[in-house]
Amino acid sequence: MKTRITELLGIRHPIIQGGMHFVGYAELAAAVSNAGGLGIITGLTQKTPDKLAAEIERCKGLTDKPFGVNLTFLPMMDAPDYPGLVQAVIEGGVKIVETAGNNPAEYLPALKDAGIKVIHKCTAVRHALKAQKIGCDAASVDGFECGGHPGEDDIPNMILLPRAADELEIPFVASGGMADGRSLVAALALGADGMNMGTRFLATREAPVHDNVKQAIVAASERDTRLIMRPIRNTERVLRNPSVDRVLDIERDRGSDLHFDDIASEVVGVYPRVMLEGQADSGPWSCGMVAGLINDIPTCQELIDRIMTEADGIIRERLANAL
Repeated sequence: MKTRITELLGIRHPIIQGGMHFVGYAELAAAVSNAGGLGIITGLTQKTPDKLAAEIERCKGLTDKPFGVNLTFLPMMDAPDYPGLVQAVIEGGVKIVETAGNNPAEYLPALKDAGIKVIHKCTAVRHALKAQKIGCDAASVDGFECGGHPGEDDIPNMILLPRAADELEIPFVASGGMADGRSLVAALALGADGMNMGTRFLATREAPVHDNVKQAIVAASERDTRLIMRPIRNTERVLRNPSVDRVLDIERDRGSDLHFDDIASEVVGVYPRVMLEGQADSGPWSCGMVAGLINDIPTCQELIDRIMTEADGIIRERLANAL
């Protein structure tokens, strides 16, 4: 399948694995890329430029296919060494970067001078237009269904994707609610050039996380996610568990007087405990509504092959027969 995104990135299938904290390691990124998609290493999980450089080298040893690095620019009291992380990407020979969070304009000149294609993750059309204006090569458009941070506009992909198609000139992929061949065909029909999957790739054999996490996703329905941190405008969609319920109780009790410190004990430092140690109920962790469509834990190759076979069947048979 050829789309503007496969041509731009030099990949076989229009499927991207999004950056995920304590998930996007070399083994997952390489498995996705070897299966014909685009795997992504999560830069901030590596914490320092030296560690990111080592992870890039490890990935290069596992695949000869294109892969990317996610760089999420966040406002922090103790900010990461972003210039150093960017330099590690450049020196590592990576040719694709997924940016997220704050405007990446400060780092675009260095990335573009190195011949790197930049995909910026957006939750609104206006953000995607800004990404296009500052020189990003593509956008990843995140609908309200997505795990992690869906923004504050609450626009689902059935509306957001065609709106993006109406406005954008650069290629874009659909993110949020993507799981199978139906998702891919729907994304293409709505104007996208491919799809980005996070939660679906989390529940694969190669995802380097504890089996408790994968089983929690398989067991979940589409009704088992919750939105936390809405009162402080840092909304995150997470899988419901006792810790999430405690956060929501605090938010209801504090109302408009909520401060991050009120919930910090529940949300800080969660990902190592959850993803690596398997304490899946010990804190909130990102998960999309798409959990309701996830019923197994395949290899990345099996998953991508299945998606493409299903998409091909829908296009050739169901849609053709409808004409």
